[in-house]
Amino acid sequence: MDAPPPTREQRPADPADLATERLDLGYDGTRVVHGLDLRLPPGRVTAVVGPNGCGKSTLLGALARVHQPEGGAVLLDGRDLATMRTRDAARRIGLLPQQAEAPDGLTVRDLVRYGRHPHQGLLRQWSPEDAAAVHRALAAADLHALADRPLDTLSGGQRQRAWIAMVVAQETAVVLLDEPTSALDLGHQLEVLDLVHDLAAQGRTVVLVLHDLSTACRHADHLVAMRDGRVVAEGTPAEVVTAELVRELYGVEAVVLADPTTGTPVVCPVRRVAGHHPG
Repeated sequence: MDAPPPTREQRPADPADLATERLDLGYDGTRVVHGLDLRLPPGRVTAVVGPNGCGKSTLLGALARVHQPEGGAVLLDGRDLATMRTRDAARRIGLLPQQAEAPDGLTVRDLVRYGRHPHQGLLRQWSPEDAAAVHRALAAADLHALADRPLDTLSGGQRQRAWIAMVVAQETAVVLLDEPTSALDLGHQLEVLDLVHDLAAQGRTVVLVLHDLSTACRHADHLVAMRDGRVVAEGTPAEVVTAELVRELYGVEAVVLADPTTGTPVVCPVRRVAGHHPG
């Protein structure tokens, strides 16, 4: 069993300052992201939105040092991420990719323990500090009751929370999530997004890729809208999301209303724009 957590709540020492500078990204000679200058607000939730193929997931991979820049740089607290040791970067940035897979029979606790891997080494094996971090991550994701259940026996929302708990156990200042609510029903989406809010409330810088624009507006502090590998709008959802932006991103005529509960924009699609081809 993992040790109980210390009485003081664990928080990142300082919110991370994550930015890009003239960032170019591509695959096999094809440029996907072009000259991107971006700064993610520290300690806040940023949602990256845009049509399929616009470079959202590629950007997230670059922020996690999975995808190497063809030009420019990703800066973590002012330092070029490419110059950092892999283990040092993994102690500051945690990534949950879109297609995460685990070996058969792995329990929730086993999966969450993997999040401590960047903190291990030849001279540092499993410790009470690691056990406490796992305990905190299970608590954050409300998974203590399911800790010894195999992953393949859980619901989709429970499994997704287990994967996010693994990233939480890594105790990074930056958390990157690629479409964390895809294929989940509405209730399970809310489970995951509530956990995302909790992470930001602890001082973590959270960046997530989302497809649903209204969901992004409701749950993000900051919105980055991309098309054709470029940022076309950036700011709070209320500042950014208009009928004109929806038309530019998706080729859709829409009415944008205010959510009666939160006041955030709600996008109501009306029709496709003839002849428009989204990025």
